Amino acid sequence: MELLVSSAIGILTAGGLYLLLRLRTFPVILGISLLTYAVNVFLFASGGLTIGAPPILRDGIDAYTDPLPQALVLTAIVISFGMTAVVVMIGLGAFLGSDDDHVDDQPEPDEDRSESTS
Repeated sequence: MELLVSSAIGILTAGGLYLLLRLRTFPVILGISLLTYAVNVFLFASGGLTIGAPPILRDGIDAYTDPLPQALVLTAIVISFGMTAVVVMIGLGAFLGSDDDHVDDQPEPDEDRSESTS
């Protein structure tokens, strides 16, 4: 079980980093989302992988799951949803302002401007 979860975290992280390094807006947003999913799975797995155990200690039950990682993941989901909405709006504003969805902000040399200044 631990090998499966750690492999999923590694694949999500690798895919997120690959998409984050692209030069288009939409893959960058998907990469950030994949990285937040990887962090959420990591936080959830940090509490220990106990199957079928309640998150609250009760009488007569020896095994329980730590509720703190569950609360952290729930908070991280809300924060990542808000962050994704903000990044989508920034990307949409940049696309509508320049008619291009490239992430880099290196202006291309315009031939008309360079000839008029000479």
